[in-house]
Amino acid sequence: MNADTNKAFRFALIAALVAGVFAGCQSTTSSSTTSSGGYGSSTAATAATPKAATLWDASVKLSGAEEVPPVTTSGSGTGSFTVSADGSVTGKVTTTGVPGTASHIHQAAKGQNGPVIVPLTKSGDNEWSVPAGAKLNEAQLAAYKAGNLYVNVHTAANPGGEVRAQMTP
Repeated sequence: MNADTNKAFRFALIAALVAGVFAGCQSTTSSSTTSSGGYGSSTAATAATPKAATLWDASVKLSGAEEVPPVTTSGSGTGSFTVSADGSVTGKVTTTGVPGTASHIHQAAKGQNGPVIVPLTKSGDNEWSVPAGAKLNEAQLAAYKAGNLYVNVHTAANPGGEVRAQMTP
């Protein structure tokens, strides 16, 4: 391999590695050298492997039994949330028989109450959604990974929350 080809190869390899880093990808390369110390024709860069962006994408079922203290109610709810590796959160809950006044994602372990970390927005009849751009900070993301976030819906009759579900990754 002549000097100009070697230089062009190194430039292309560096550009590919930099592009992979900025794209949030992991990149690996394999190369061989010739007996003269130059790069041989078997030199190759493998395709970048994207990192997983989503940590959790699942459904939750809200009930009064999960509230602290437990609430006797015929109301219930379901929800679906996605938490991404960067802490971005999307999702919503829908309730039945729960005249909700507010809904939030809180930080606390199962069986405990905790502070609001993401207030949900009323997006329809008995429906509450995570506002666009909501994002967990590092401590909140760590709490989520440990199973220490929950979502609940509050009512006038139960201002501390009427139905709740733990958000377990």
